[in-house]
Amino acid sequence: MTFPNKIRFHLTSRMNKTSLLLAFLALASAAPAHAQGKVKVKTKKASPAPQAAAAPATPAVVNTDWSAKYADQVTAERLRTHLAVLASDEYEGRETGQKGQHMAAAYVAEQFKNAGLTGPLPNPADPYQQHFNVEQVTWADGATLKVGKTSYAWLTDFYGMGDSPFNEETSVTPVFVGYGIEQPGYSDYAGLDVKGKDLLIMLGEPTGDGGKALLSADGSPTKWGLDYRGKAQLAAQKGARTVFFVSFNPTSDFAKQAARLAPFISRPATMMQGEKPSRVPSFFISPAVGRAVLGTTDTNLQAYLAKINTTKQPVASPFKKLAPMQIKAVRKREPLDTENVLGFIEGSDLKSDVIVISAHHDHLGMHDGQVFNGADDDGSGTTAIITMAEAFARAKKEGHGPRRSLLFLSVTGEEKGLFGSEYYSKHPVFPLASTEADLNVDMIGRTDVEHEGKGDYVYVIGSDKLASELKVINEAENKQYTQLDLDYRFDDPADPNRFYYRSDHYNFAVNKIPVAFFFNGVHADYHKESDEISKIQFDKMEKRARLVFHLAWTLANRDGRIAVDSNKP
Repeated sequence: MTFPNKIRFHLTSRMNKTSLLLAFLALASAAPAHAQGKVKVKTKKASPAPQAAAAPATPAVVNTDWSAKYADQVTAERLRTHLAVLASDEYEGRETGQKGQHMAAAYVAEQFKNAGLTGPLPNPADPYQQHFNVEQVTWADGATLKVGKTSYAWLTDFYGMGDSPFNEETSVTPVFVGYGIEQPGYSDYAGLDVKGKDLLIMLGEPTGDGGKALLSADGSPTKWGLDYRGKAQLAAQKGARTVFFVSFNPTSDFAKQAARLAPFISRPATMMQGEKPSRVPSFFISPAVGRAVLGTTDTNLQAYLAKINTTKQPVASPFKKLAPMQIKAVRKREPLDTENVLGFIEGSDLKSDVIVISAHHDHLGMHDGQVFNGADDDGSGTTAIITMAEAFARAKKEGHGPRRSLLFLSVTGEEKGLFGSEYYSKHPVFPLASTEADLNVDMIGRTDVEHEGKGDYVYVIGSDKLASELKVINEAENKQYTQLDLDYRFDDPADPNRFYYRSDHYNFAVNKIPVAFFFNGVHADYHKESDEISKIQFDKMEKRARLVFHLAWTLANRDGRIAVDSNKP
């Protein structure tokens, strides 16, 4: 905050007492009362003396930095107050569609209302909460799989993730697609039409000496080798019906892996109701099942893999006649109500433009008697947007409201698959064409291993992927106010973590709305019951939240909209 300059009088030693007095009186009479205050001077009556014309005094100019003034309302103490509620055991881990998540949504709505934000939904009884249904899905008993005359057991030889089209016993003859990879210079899908078909895909990726990945520049694992979901998403884009994944790595132990995952697989899952999933239903089969379907031996399979590793290219499959599988795997479904929370501050002359500031209030719930409180993920982001909303609302009450409108969006279902932001993007309260940007805050209360012992930082993801100017503006705000180390490493399209695709900003980005995702990185307590408020670093959280506040303030008050001028992967 800047303060008025002090008015100083420079008097020379040559001025006699009379001229000094007259100059003072002239200045006092010319200065406005609000700048100088009222001044009373006692003088003796005297004969008028000749006076030179006095220049009128210049009123003091107050150049208040309103962004700094109201960012000061985003404090560690206020953040702690909200987080102590949302990350408490009473909220039972805030699992989507469950009691604790409903409590969290109600709390956020109450804070928006108390701060003076309006509820923009056309429901007089509940204008702050956007309700929709998801489905709680579980695997029914009695799943079966046979190849020829051999039967295989659920959670011993096969298991499923996601949905299932096999409510009745179905004969499936899959198409073998190697590693199921497609990138420049390497495609397992070349010449294949897999629309509506079931695929058999190997887990992992081509490797060389020491297990180094052959499709990366430095030998580090790529997204294809680290996570099956990228392959499942690609298969969905190709139109496949399902994917059966199998690992022929000699060091893998399918039975041990299935036993480790059994509690998770048996747990109810949550899916969007009536929405087509972004990834195909995925099943995982043991090497024994895979060999039976391919009609081959382990020796032949290892020779096939070695040839791919040698050529660094897909190799035509020597397995010409795949055996059909007989599979039945039924999913039971139960509808669940859940809700996003919206708080709105209407702008002034540019009110038809909307800046969205988002976070997710759901987490993982309770498992085996343990509460997963998710203090950082994403209690930190939720409390940050509540506190920012309070500061912006106060600014408007005091006559310094934004020119553009602000929508504070606290979404549900992020942990289940970005459901809340997906629902809002498909059922927006304000037209997406009027939405200028989304600033997403997901985990800003901790320090990751990469930055331990270093200065204050924040990862900023995606800020120039659609609008180059957004990154420039954010850097300017950071330079002026917060001086954080802005780490852009996760903008690398080859980064295997793929964080750009893993939080709620992404559902705005797919609609060509510029985004910036603020993130502290993954730490040892990520998605564990130990993600507790006692480990939150509120000084760091305050600084990161203030950076988002300053960026939102500038975007809301500048003359022009940021231009969508990029299309980076």
